[in-house]
Amino acid sequence: MPYLIIMNKIKAFLLSLSPVFRNIFFLTGFAFVVWMSFFDENNIMVQYNRWHELKALQMKTRYYKHEISIADQKYEELTTNAISQEKFARENYMMKKDNEDVFVIVHK
Repeated sequence: MPYLIIMNKIKAFLLSLSPVFRNIFFLTGFAFVVWMSFFDENNIMVQYNRWHELKALQMKTRYYKHEISIADQKYEELTTNAISQEKFARENYMMKKDNEDVFVIVHK
């Protein structure tokens, strides 16, 4: 008996809805949207996280492209300018001329 009461309430509710919402195509489309939004492996949260990951990777790409351009500029300067070559050799490889002494101060 309670089964019939519940079924009558469901029927009354469905009949009170607009015919658009009772349409089989609307119901199928709504079920599809709900399934894709919450239950599928590529649901809304997964897509949101992937979008954030994509933005982070794009920012890293811009950063590294900028760093590459700076390194290319430094390389171009080192290969074309003798003064910058000498400065680079003195600072990084502790090279010196024959008539000078180099003192390295190490801070603890």
